[in-house]
Amino acid sequence: MRIKEYRDEKLNEVVYCGKHSSGLEIIVMPKAGYDSAYALFAVKYGSIDTSIKREDGTFEDIPEGTAHFLEHKLFECEELDAFELFSRTGAYANAYTSFEQTAYLFKGSNRIDESLGYLLDFVQKPYFTAETVQKEQGIIGQEIRMYQDLPDWMVMFNLLRALYKSNPVRIDIAGTQESIAQIDDKLLYKLYDIFYNPSNMVLSIVGNVDPEQIFAQVDKAIIRKKQPVPERKFIKEPAKPVQDYIECKLSVGRKQFLLGFKEDLKDPVSDIEDEYATEILIEALFGKSSPFFKRMLDEGLVSMDFGGSLFSGYGFSTVMIGGASDNPEAVADAIKKEIKNAKKHGIDPAAFERAKRKYYGRMVMGYNDIDDCSNLLASLYFNGCKPFDDMKSIQKVSLDKANERLAVINEKCSALSVIIPA
Repeated sequence: MRIKEYRDEKLNEVVYCGKHSSGLEIIVMPKAGYDSAYALFAVKYGSIDTSIKREDGTFEDIPEGTAHFLEHKLFECEELDAFELFSRTGAYANAYTSFEQTAYLFKGSNRIDESLGYLLDFVQKPYFTAETVQKEQGIIGQEIRMYQDLPDWMVMFNLLRALYKSNPVRIDIAGTQESIAQIDDKLLYKLYDIFYNPSNMVLSIVGNVDPEQIFAQVDKAIIRKKQPVPERKFIKEPAKPVQDYIECKLSVGRKQFLLGFKEDLKDPVSDIEDEYATEILIEALFGKSSPFFKRMLDEGLVSMDFGGSLFSGYGFSTVMIGGASDNPEAVADAIKKEIKNAKKHGIDPAAFERAKRKYYGRMVMGYNDIDDCSNLLASLYFNGCKPFDDMKSIQKVSLDKANERLAVINEKCSALSVIIPA
């Protein structure tokens, strides 16, 4: 296995990457002075993957929520539950499914090699039966209902449903009651074989580890598979949203809102520099140190939870800004006016530099956290980037680039999601 070394002199960090003969990408970042290690074994298979490509080039639909369902089921082994295995080493183990990936992880400070062995073993040995799948349908059904009572969750997914007509990002990560009812053990095995292909996966481990030892252990543990890497379906969305306003009632003390500006994408994957430029302009215009935030706060229209960020992934990109407010419509109008004014006069250079330094500082701090680091390295790989490409890209972001990205934010492609106190 050929090992590549990546260094960042400013961070004083080094990352080792190796491509296993199975196609698995292995990323190791040793951290001097750390007692623990964090490992992430991830597959490029998330909630937006609701179809599989046939041999003839057409796509076959699969039930929504299958990636999340598989995540739940993989922890069940034929003999012991995977959590019981990790309890032997004292490691914390967990998993998560996002829009674009499913990840299995552990964090521990002792017997890392044993924990890594457990991680690699249970993810590669699925065990499903008709009875356990049926039982899981009830458990996940309860989880879906539970999330429908969470204001932060609902305000975002309502916004996505208002903005997107066909993209699966509009569907709850766990799927729906109807979609999970279509899942059985045969389908899970079929999807596992398609997506859980080492060429479609990455292992990222950061902390108190020996790179040579990690590469040697993984080399012996990975099961080689010869099959094509699954291809995602790009769903071209109309520029305009489905609706410009959506609301629902939940048990909240104050109205919550989220205003979204949908980008009309020509390609499914955004440029990393464009993404960082967008994040910086949002911070410059609406961050805690911006005149806009101070004005809204002084007028009692927003609280300290107000803020914004870019929500983006394969086939979707939306600027989201929101928080709690007694008058969401007034704040939404003020946000649109602020964007219109910035387009006319340009982003304030001082505000841009301040926001860029702040965002860069957050990224540097992230490299001190082994959890964040491991997740970041895996995400960079899945997005076609190399280690430290994030640091290089943000340093290249200019004021002109930020103003260029500001021009993409279109009021006509916006929607407002509001949660009203029941």
